[in-house]
This record gives sequence, C-alpha cells and structure tokens, in this order.
Amino acid sequence: MSTTTITETGTETGTDATAEFADRLMGATLGWFDIMAIHLGSQLGWYAELSRSDGVAASELAARTGCDPRYAREWLEQQAASGVLLVDEVTAPAPSSTGEGASREHSGAARADARRFRLAPGVAEVLLDRGSLSYLEPLARMAAAVSGQLDALLEAYRTGGGVSWEQLGRHAREAQADMNRPWFDQLPSVVAGNGRLDDVLRRPQARIADLGSGGGWSSIALAKAYPQLRVVGFDIDEASVETARRNAVEAGVADRVEFLLSDAALVAAQGPFDAVFAFECLHDMPHPVAVLAAAREAVREDGVVVIMDEATEERFTPDSSELERLLYGFSLFVCLPDGMSHRPSAATGTVMRPDTLRGYARAAGWSDVRVLIPEFGLWRFYEIV
Repeated sequence: MSTTTITETGTETGTDATAEFADRLMGATLGWFDIMAIHLGSQLGWYAELSRSDGVAASELAARTGCDPRYAREWLEQQAASGVLLVDEVTAPAPSSTGEGASREHSGAARADARRFRLAPGVAEVLLDRGSLSYLEPLARMAAAVSGQLDALLEAYRTGGGVSWEQLGRHAREAQADMNRPWFDQLPSVVAGNGRLDDVLRRPQARIADLGSGGGWSSIALAKAYPQLRVVGFDIDEASVETARRNAVEAGVADRVEFLLSDAALVAAQGPFDAVFAFECLHDMPHPVAVLAAAREAVREDGVVVIMDEATEERFTPDSSELERLLYGFSLFVCLPDGMSHRPSAATGTVMRPDTLRGYARAAGWSDVRVLIPEFGLWRFYEIV
C-alpha cells in the first residue's frame, strides 16, 4: 500500500519526498564528517606531510608527524573512502609465526602499511595554498570552532543572548582572517579599477581608516599597493589587533599602518581621513548606525566611505542559491550570535540586504547607498553618499 498522499493543491507528497529529504540529511552528515576530518588532518599536519610525498603509509605518516599510527590509519582510509586521497597497494610482507593473535595483529598492520596514500588532484591548493582564491581549509576550522560552542549557542537561542568571537576562540578568529586574506590581497586591483577610489588613495599623504580590521590583511594590501598611504585599523578584539600588528611588521609596512584596540564608532577621534573602509564587518557590529555616523564625521568632505559586505539578494526568497544558504549558515552560527553578544544590538546577521544598509545609512545622516562593485567573490562594494 502506497503512503503517497495528495495535498490540496494536487502535489504528490509522502514516500518520494521523505526519501529525498532522508538522502539530503545523509549527504549532509557525510559532509560534516568530511569537514571534521579535514580539520583533524590540517591541524595534525597530515595534509602538509602528504603534499611532500608521492605516497605515504600510515606508520610513516604517524612517525613523521608525532602521532598515533592506529588513528593515522583510520583517517587515511576515511579520506581515501571519501575521495580526498588516492591509494596504491604494494605487496605486504608475510606474517611471522609468533602466535595466532600476534599473527593476526601483525597481518592487519602489514596490510594497512601496504597501502600508500597520496593527495587527489586539486586537494593541495584548496587545503594548503594560503594565497589561492580556492583556499577553503578555513571553512573546516570555522565549523570546528562553532561545534565546540553548541551548548553556548543553544543557550543563546533560548535566552536571546549571544556567543562572541572571543568565545569562538582562536580557530574561528584565524579561520576568518585566513579565509579573507587571498581576497584582500586582490583589493588593490579592485580599487585601481575604480577611478574615484584610486584617486583618493593616491593623494599625497593620504590617510584612511579600516574599520573592523581583523588580522590586518586589508590594511596591509592597500598600504603595499599605495606607498604613500597611511592606514589606521580599528578592532575591538585584542588578539586580532596583536595579530594584525605582527602581520604588518612581517609585511614591512608597520611604519605606515597602525592598529588600534578601539570601537569603530570612535573613528572620528582619529580623523580626518580621506577614506573610511569597512571590509566584511558592518553586519557584525552591534551599532551600525553609530559607526556610519562616526564615519560621516571622520571623513573629509571630498573623501569616500566604502562598505564591502555580503553580496546578498535584494530580498528573501525560499529555496535560495548556495551563496544565500552559505550566508545564512554563517549568520546562524557566527555573525548573529556575535552581534547579539553585545547589548543593545541591531542584531543584523550576515544577510545584510541592500535596503537594510540603506536604512542604516539614512538613520546615520547620509542620503543614500550606491553600488560601486556588484560582485567581488562573496561580497559587494557600496559607497555611502
């Protein structure tokens, strides 16, 4: 007897829909296992070691990285089962005659070590090349950081509280910076393609503010591209500020780039600036109107205020694109809980649509928002006017 039913609109539901959603949930579970396994392999140095070899056995991988061989074997086999690694079989040595139990154990280990594993094509760039626009290993780090705070997130969802970046910890903070860095390295080409922005940054002794500067890569990229430019970065996360300062020293621009442990709403006290930028951070801020009002005070009359934020759709629609789903995922687990960890809060979340930004800008005393660059990776550039 079929369990299929007919809805009031005549659409079939039941068995097929149930099976389809069950398949989707199973696929998502397998994906979660892959993400967590990628985090393990990355943190243990296993991918890096695999990238240096044409093939490695479990015992070799464990010895080279100071890890347990039994765990290494299980991880390698899981990665091969998922297609992340390729495996070559070699002839295993014959077992010794040291007793039945020992023989079985030796035989199993020997068979395992007869398998030599190597990275599948394309994996190294995605998981190891920090300069590549395809570098996505930080997604696994972010997911792992969030997984460690599920109890806190449940409590926040019940009470209306929040979970801050500080609570999410080092993995989340570093993942965010590493994920954005390859794109921030491309900022000079984006700016150079916009005559007005390029002209502003080429002014003699031009000075800009970088709000929510995080690991400092946006500030550093612009300073390297414009040798006379001076940059002041603002961030409220002390660990991020310290990291940004180290990064500026290593990049050789610390004489022109400084990072302040300061709320972005206090930017006017450090002005005036030829330009004020907020790269992928305004949606996280609990007081976006106050920040945009402060930017209005901080920028020169002939300066610019530019917001780079998520390239959302104009309005919500169900059954959305993968980008919208990605943004909502970040909003559920990272950006909205962080925004709500400060009170009072606008509680914007990651999915800050153009009309939302326009409303904030007008409330801050600006006239409007116009799109400068419709699409840059996951983001869009707006000028506040």
